[in-house]
Amino acid sequence: MRPTSPSSRSRIVLELPAGLTLYFARHGQTEANVQKRFSGSKDTPLTPLGLEQAAQVGRILSRELGDARGWQFISSPLTRAVKTMKIARQAMGLPADGFATDNRLREIDLGVWDQLTDQEARAQSPTLFEQRGNDKWHVRVPEGENYAEVAARVSDWVTELKTSTIAISHGATTRILRGLLAGLHWREMSSLDEPQGVVFRVTGSQVVRLDP
Repeated sequence: MRPTSPSSRSRIVLELPAGLTLYFARHGQTEANVQKRFSGSKDTPLTPLGLEQAAQVGRILSRELGDARGWQFISSPLTRAVKTMKIARQAMGLPADGFATDNRLREIDLGVWDQLTDQEARAQSPTLFEQRGNDKWHVRVPEGENYAEVAARVSDWVTELKTSTIAISHGATTRILRGLLAGLHWREMSSLDEPQGVVFRVTGSQVVRLDP
């Protein structure tokens, strides 16, 4: 089902197709993460810790699935996610390549705020900063997206899955996905953590966090 309202708190609005399992993770730490900058469509390299977190994702998946024979691998097309997927696959004993990308898994587009800090974005657009903080579901940054638009594309991707899948995406995108599966209000989605170096497993609408 596609999300239609940000007010749903207990009703499940998204569910994985029956019989499938999804493992998904956020990319490893980036330089923008360290500098506490918004990072949407513009790319930023993984840090040494981020490289290790990417390998950690692969080790968790290997522990869970072995060689993951029969699983499809899909990444956001952004470089930080692609790099994470390649490292994770190598940690699983697989060739670095051998996965697809899907634009629906990209990070939320932050438009003119991309690569700004909170303080810089607030200084640039104080009224908009407050408006977005009060309604991320509807309000978008100029040239960017709102939560509803990300929710729609992620939901389309999930409902079209035909095969059990391993995916690498981004902080806000995976928070929104987890929130949709749990039927959360957008404020609750926004308050979820954005862990790196961990994996989430989904069956139906149930999400389980897998730590190293």
